[in-house]
Amino acid sequence: MFDIYLCIRDGHDLKFVLLAALICLLSSLTALALLRQAADSTGSARRRWWCMAGASAGFGIWATHFVAMLGFAPGIVIGFESGLTLTSLIIPVVALSLSFGLLTESKGRFVLIGASALAALGIAAMHYTGMMAMEVPGVLRWKTGFLAASVIIAFLPLYPAFTLALEDRRLRGLLAATALLSASVVGLHFTGMTGMTIIPTRLHAIEQLISPREMAGAVAGVSFLLVALSAISLVVSRRTAAAVALSERNFSFLVRGISDCAIYMLDLEGRVRNWNAGAQRLKGYAEDEVIGLHVSSFYTPEDREAALDRVALEAARSQGRYHGEGWRVRKDGSRFWAHVTMEPMLDDLGQPIAFAKITRDMTRFKEALDRTAEANRQRDAALGHMHQGLCLFGADEKLVLSNIRYLEMYGLAPDALRPGMSLSEVIRLSSLTRFAPHLIADRVRVAERAIRDNLATDAHSPILAEYPDGKVVSIATRPMPGGGWVSTFDDVTRQRESEAQIAHMAMHDGLTGLPNRTRFNLWIDEMLEQASRHGKRLGVAAIDLDRFKEINDTYGHSWGDVVLAELARRLGSALGEEEIAARLGGDEFGLAKLFDSDEQLAEFLRRIEPCFTQPVAHQGQELSFGASLGIAAYPHDGIDREALLNNADLAMYRAKAQIGERICYYEPGMDEIARARRQLANDLRLAVERDELVLLYQPQCQLRSGQLSGYEALVRWHHPLHGLVSPAEFIPIAEESGAILQIGEWVLAQACREAATWHSHHRVAVNVSPVQLVQQDLAPMVGRVLTETGLSASRLELEITESAIITDKVRALNNLRQLKELGVAIAMDDFGTGYSSLDTLHSFPFDKIKIDKSFLLESDQNEQARAIIRAVLALGSSLRIPVLAEGVETASQFELLISEGCEEAQGYFLGRPDRAPSLKSESPDTVPETRAEAFA
Repeated sequence: MFDIYLCIRDGHDLKFVLLAALICLLSSLTALALLRQAADSTGSARRRWWCMAGASAGFGIWATHFVAMLGFAPGIVIGFESGLTLTSLIIPVVALSLSFGLLTESKGRFVLIGASALAALGIAAMHYTGMMAMEVPGVLRWKTGFLAASVIIAFLPLYPAFTLALEDRRLRGLLAATALLSASVVGLHFTGMTGMTIIPTRLHAIEQLISPREMAGAVAGVSFLLVALSAISLVVSRRTAAAVALSERNFSFLVRGISDCAIYMLDLEGRVRNWNAGAQRLKGYAEDEVIGLHVSSFYTPEDREAALDRVALEAARSQGRYHGEGWRVRKDGSRFWAHVTMEPMLDDLGQPIAFAKITRDMTRFKEALDRTAEANRQRDAALGHMHQGLCLFGADEKLVLSNIRYLEMYGLAPDALRPGMSLSEVIRLSSLTRFAPHLIADRVRVAERAIRDNLATDAHSPILAEYPDGKVVSIATRPMPGGGWVSTFDDVTRQRESEAQIAHMAMHDGLTGLPNRTRFNLWIDEMLEQASRHGKRLGVAAIDLDRFKEINDTYGHSWGDVVLAELARRLGSALGEEEIAARLGGDEFGLAKLFDSDEQLAEFLRRIEPCFTQPVAHQGQELSFGASLGIAAYPHDGIDREALLNNADLAMYRAKAQIGERICYYEPGMDEIARARRQLANDLRLAVERDELVLLYQPQCQLRSGQLSGYEALVRWHHPLHGLVSPAEFIPIAEESGAILQIGEWVLAQACREAATWHSHHRVAVNVSPVQLVQQDLAPMVGRVLTETGLSASRLELEITESAIITDKVRALNNLRQLKELGVAIAMDDFGTGYSSLDTLHSFPFDKIKIDKSFLLESDQNEQARAIIRAVLALGSSLRIPVLAEGVETASQFELLISEGCEEAQGYFLGRPDRAPSLKSESPDTVPETRAEAFA
């Protein structure tokens, strides 16, 4: 501080210092007065005022700086560089203008801080730019501490200066703000000058310099301009004050005599400036008590918290008028309901200088309105909470009222229906959103007639109105006492949709969406009636998918569902009129078509067939499947539904049984064959209980030694009516009906029980059906039989066919491994007739291979058959698996096997199937006569 004092005392001419201070005070006072005027103005006028305030402050601060510079170190300054000098003038004008604009256009503490910082930086930039413009015979050196201090000293007084200028509207507030602003400018200048040192050097003459005399003239001009701005500001202030005074006088004369409402004036900040008798009577304040009081004092605490007073003032200022209602507070704390009007009062320039406010006590009127509104709210609440639409018509058939639900139901605007509208007008408006324009007139006539007819009846049953967009409305109409009626409107669309959905679910398959068996049967009954009336024919197809089980077992049932859904889509796309496709259950489908000629039925089947032949692509896999179709047609193949469906099933089973056949038409003989098979199936279920099954044993021999190696147990059925039934006939029936499980267990138990009685250790071979092989309890059942009969597992040999494994390879091989663990031998029967015999041998270590008898039967004439026999024997030798040849019936076949090195065989040439060895006279160890002759 002492350095600054010495700089002022020793380095400056005090006359110039005092002059600079005077200029600074004058310009600061002018600028802050204009800033207040800008804060009280709006729109473009506000922008003009803060621009003038910024110019006044900028020019004054610049003049202050250079007047002080003229008094600095006399005789040293040789001039001022013109460009930088001009720049130093522009900088404070722009910076102060922007700062004042920010202060008047925005509010808040951070705005004040930002504006103060901007002004400080502008003043500092002006000072140091002006110093750079100074040309002296030396080099300028700066002390950074004083430079930083100068900027801080410039900033610190500005925040309180701007706060006082804008918030303290009194004269002393303006003067205090002027002093702080001047202190900021002067403090920065002399702190910066203290931190400057001139190091003398020789300088060449510099052209285009402003001499001290010229600078003095420029400063004088700026000072004159400041005086002019001050005069303008004073004139404007006086005019404004005169306008306000005049306005207040006029207002006072006008309103003081009015006592039935409060009329008073507010300044631009919302403080009371005038008060009439009506305001004193209404609010309880005397005039000397209320002058200067803020308008928020009349608001309730909750409205003050919501800043509704500021909202009202801003609305009046920006919109030119404010109307509002709300609770207001008297001096004694009581409340009244006020209706408020507020308008700005303008000066000659159109700028607001005050607000005129009128307040009326509307408490009684509000209470009456509240009672009416409460009654209306209760009525509207009751009507609004109805789930039905409602319209009330008077005796004159004019609308009395309607509820919101009715408007929503018909898509009408809230004010679309008005009391007094006629019935036809209401119907016409309600139809605009539901019907095409050319249909509305007819709709109005039909609806009017329906309502009047309903009112004329005693039942008043609801009317169902169905609209083109699918909406269904139930309309109930009831007459009112004294005339008129009330109509209620209930949207039953969802109810109808739910009923339709339930009906659809009852008649359609949930997975595929196709009709189910019930709907299929009803459709066939309907078409049979139509066919009988019009002489048409009806074709019915029963369909069973092929290889569908393989898809489910291989990929899972979800993949099977994908196949069924895709198949349903294809069928739906392929169907035409008077055609139907249904899912009857599982992988069974049904088709039907009404037709006139065989060609129409054939064309229908050609159109449908690709639906089953094309694979379904899913997750990168192509799922191939097929279908077997059985066709029956009315009237030739049946005259009722049951006969047609049954005969179509028979034809389908024929198609399924025949290789290469996809479609099979019903033939009368199918019924007889099917009936005979069903009868045999029924008899077969009782065959075990009736002891109709017997076992025969065919010997198996070692070809080179002639020794007996074992027996194969073969089942026979002695039917009470048909006599001996061939296994080739009843075994397939047993497998289809499931009776094979009971029969297979009986055969196994009988064979093991018989073998257990033999004194020798010969094996007994028992055939296992493909149906048995995939049963999970096969191995436990075999183990139980061996335990019960006492037969050693090593003496039991189970024969399976390759097709049995292919059906369900994973489960079949799992069962075979479990049987192997029991010690039971496993033989592959009918080797060479399957699809992948070598793969099957690779998958499981069989104990024996049996060459199918078909190769031996053809070996005398067919070289290929003999080659296959040699190949199988060689394969067995390589794999070290014994090979047994079946069907040896001639000596040449016997010699062929001997010559090819076959070790074991069976057949009529070696021994026919016969009763149990234990029942014959010879021991199982003796050689049968036929076999002895063969080896002689």
